[in-house]
Amino acid sequence: MRWLACELHTHTVHSDGRQTLQELGNGAARLGFDCLALTDHNTMSGLADKQIVEQSAGIFILPGMEWTTFHGHMVTIGLDDYVDWREAQPANIHDGVAAVHRHGGLAGLAHPFRIGSPACTGCYWEYAVQDWNDFDYIEVWSGTFAPIKTDNSRAFSLWTDKLNEGHRIAATSGRDWHEQADTEEPISVTYLGVKNETTIDTEQAVAALRQGRVSVTIGPLVNLEVISAAQVYGLGSIVPAGEGAVTAQVSIDCTVRSGLWALPHPDYHLILISNKGVIADYPLGSSDGLLELQAELPRDGLIWMRAELRGIVRGIRTMVAFTNPVYFE
Repeated sequence: MRWLACELHTHTVHSDGRQTLQELGNGAARLGFDCLALTDHNTMSGLADKQIVEQSAGIFILPGMEWTTFHGHMVTIGLDDYVDWREAQPANIHDGVAAVHRHGGLAGLAHPFRIGSPACTGCYWEYAVQDWNDFDYIEVWSGTFAPIKTDNSRAFSLWTDKLNEGHRIAATSGRDWHEQADTEEPISVTYLGVKNETTIDTEQAVAALRQGRVSVTIGPLVNLEVISAAQVYGLGSIVPAGEGAVTAQVSIDCTVRSGLWALPHPDYHLILISNKGVIADYPLGSSDGLLELQAELPRDGLIWMRAELRGIVRGIRTMVAFTNPVYFE
């Protein structure tokens, strides 16, 4: 499995950004990203230079678009063509999602609890969701230093509620990146797990996000696998029904994007959380390499399980990273 460091929410001068695609690609490469999604507001015209920028910046660019309306913003990723957003109304957003899917794309809620009008027209999600299974993901971390923001906490709680209801929906981060401005705030990364370790293409990245092979972090890359009946199940996988205990296997890779992030007080806690709440909590020492942990856990009543890494960042104890779930029948 290859883990692609991705930025999945960006803008250029083709909408309200203050950067060209070339500037965006160069900036993303400097920050150690393998891939970015161009998600300009209501247009895909910025993708005209996609191949040139990919070659010169050495970064893969996913086609996308942010549906920007009065009732909410919806990020679409992996489209093979433009899908018209103008028919979107509060009661028919599922028609738009279906059209995105027909064009090979994924649809996700962007910053659903960001303050709306008049500060940010339409930023607050107001669409009626009839079936959460239609949506592919929720952007639960938005902006820089995302874990400490109240609107992101609400989005994260919404995602957890939907998991508890039995929905299998992914969670991502997105900087909502508009300009090449330096920041000292931690930057989140969405890692997508692709099975082909030598090449990157849209189909692989879309499959990883659709299937929930996703881990989000402002520091180390955290991965979770569940071993049951001698079989290994990764993020997004479904563990078949069975009896007895399962083994949770967690790795924390502190070598990713080396030199581009630092957590001065890495007195981490690794937490395993599920629909039953916190089921394990392990203090961890500092490391600049790879930390690994195994735990045998009862599977009774489990619907899903994810790993969370918490620690002190800028004097605040907060979440540092989280995985998407492993699911249970």
